[in-house]
Amino acid sequence: MTTTTRSERTAGPARLNWRTRLRRDKSLLLMAVPAVVLLLVFNYVPLFGVVTAFQEYDPLDGVRHSQWVGFDQFQQLFNDPAFWAALKNTLYLSFVQLVLFFPIPIVLALLLNSVVSERIRNFFQSVVYLPHFFSWVLAVTIFQQMLGGAGVLNQFLRQHDLGAWDIMTNPHTFALLVTSQAVWKEAGWGIIVFLAALSAINSELYEAAAADGAGRFRRMWHITLPGLRGVIVLMLVLRLGNALSVGFEQFLIQRNAVGHEAADVLDTFSFYYGITSGGYSYGAAAGLFKSAVSLLLIWGANRLAHAFGEDGLYRK
Repeated sequence: MTTTTRSERTAGPARLNWRTRLRRDKSLLLMAVPAVVLLLVFNYVPLFGVVTAFQEYDPLDGVRHSQWVGFDQFQQLFNDPAFWAALKNTLYLSFVQLVLFFPIPIVLALLLNSVVSERIRNFFQSVVYLPHFFSWVLAVTIFQQMLGGAGVLNQFLRQHDLGAWDIMTNPHTFALLVTSQAVWKEAGWGIIVFLAALSAINSELYEAAAADGAGRFRRMWHITLPGLRGVIVLMLVLRLGNALSVGFEQFLIQRNAVGHEAADVLDTFSFYYGITSGGYSYGAAAGLFKSAVSLLLIWGANRLAHAFGEDGLYRK
């Protein structure tokens, strides 16, 4: 009878050196090169421009020769009522979209997963996923054709002497409008993530629960939702980290229709008060503030996920 030591029992397979792993994964690394290059060029190289937030940047002088002003841009930013109005709109619109939009992909994924016919399931998934590939210009145009002053809905109401319904130009319902547009355009994208998580749940759990007399609702409550909890928490962390980026193109297109008081968010504020007016450093300061707050939000959301026993974006 042979005996093994503790170190032998716990030892895993021999670790390969980096040259062996490089040869083994060469094709995968080559496939990842274009994505890495794009990430570096468009996400990391522009980070050097953050220094303009602490300067009185002049494109003619460049970054090296522009006057250094320290935190003057941030002091001006925090004393600007337009900035606080944009921040208030951003937080309000983000909250509305979190409450009304975030649960919809989960509900749709659960409904799709309960459809027996694979052909019907694939057809419905393709239909709700297709708008993700539309630009915001096209998406807003479709809503304008349906809900605008001369749209299908108002023409129908006028034909039946029911007046008109002001939707596309009403600042008071703008939050519901942009949320419905986001649901129509992006809910199908979120369904894919939750359907993938549903497919990973062991089907034997459902069979055992059904054999014990559990109905559809109890199986969903005790098996499906716990199986989705990790993915839901992860998506919620990402959503909270991206809370201040509620959408640039969508609001820029509709800003003139509802007024800047309702449609100005931090991204459009940086564009109009920074790039358009030539205050590049001012816009950079607003963008840097948004990035810093987003980082704090995603860190706090991840800590909250750990408190509930989930991994979040990274483990402790």
